[in-house]
Amino acid sequence: MQKAVFELEPLACPSCINHIENTLNTTKGIYSASVSFSSKRVETQFDEKQIEVKQIEEVISELGYPVLLAK
Repeated sequence: MQKAVFELEPLACPSCINHIENTLNTTKGIYSASVSFSSKRVETQFDEKQIEVKQIEEVISELGYPVLLAK
């Protein structure tokens, strides 16, 4: 299991958190995703054999939340 943190642009509303978390938590290979509204960060735990960091970044971006930095 791997961990990755994604820094986002400022989130417009708390419902953005639910949108990102629900999508990521139902994405194959992702075990957990947690969004911090105040720090604008998404923390994920995932199976690197099923999904790559770049793919997670693409999922977030496709939701309309550009990723500024992935660690």
